[in-house]
Amino acid sequence: MEQDLQQPIDAEGEPLTVEQAIANLRQTTDAGLRYYAAWWLGRFRVTEPLAIESLALALEDESDRAPDGGYPLRRNAARALGKLGDRSVVPALIQCLACDDYYVRESAAQALEALGDSRAIPALRALLAGGVAAAVAVPGKPHLVQPYNAVLEALGTLGATDAVEEIAPFLGHDVAQVQNAATRALYQLTGDATYCDRLVERLQEPNLQLRRSAMMDLGAIGYLPAAEAIATTLAENSLKLIALQGVLESHLRQSDFPSQALSDDARRVLVLMDELL
Repeated sequence: MEQDLQQPIDAEGEPLTVEQAIANLRQTTDAGLRYYAAWWLGRFRVTEPLAIESLALALEDESDRAPDGGYPLRRNAARALGKLGDRSVVPALIQCLACDDYYVRESAAQALEALGDSRAIPALRALLAGGVAAAVAVPGKPHLVQPYNAVLEALGTLGATDAVEEIAPFLGHDVAQVQNAATRALYQLTGDATYCDRLVERLQEPNLQLRRSAMMDLGAIGYLPAAEAIATTLAENSLKLIALQGVLESHLRQSDFPSQALSDDARRVLVLMDELL
């Protein structure tokens, strides 16, 4: 089989086939080629069983180590698997939540959220152990002890209603993005729109990063009443469009489009998007 997938290229600019990408991931000793192959298989949504198997094996790689002791290939493999929709890798990704590498844990949590398998809930909840008191920065590192944003967002998406009491205290965490992630998850788990109101208020923050974070969270949960606020946020139009696309897609699913006619609310969001182009 020779599948060219719109003529993707390898790291040297040459045409790359699925077979070559898998071979690079499985056989080469070149860490750069393996890293690129893992990214490539995810980017081009290669769902062949051998690709899935190869990426899952890469989650256990010991050869590609960063100067800080991290596992770059494992990170890329986890990200790729999150895009491929094959839930057979969920147990392997759950194992990654115990990896020493913070970024492997983060990538695994994000992949598990994308795969939507509730088997991941207990392991994700375990990363909240100790609550807010334990959620402190790692000395000398630009991150907290756990990837709380990714974990909270995954629990919300996976419908972990039993975790509401564990998540709620993170509304008071010192890091605003963690607060946002907890707010987003609690809305998904309770349906209480007052949580979304907190995110809408964040769109007025003087800090651009916080505005971006809140805007993307509102888009991810598809909160329709925030459409106008998103469109007028002081942020890049490209990000506003992504957030509004999330709102629109969520509304279309809920309104059973295209079985049902396009609603007035959907038309309103489309107009807001058109005005940003």
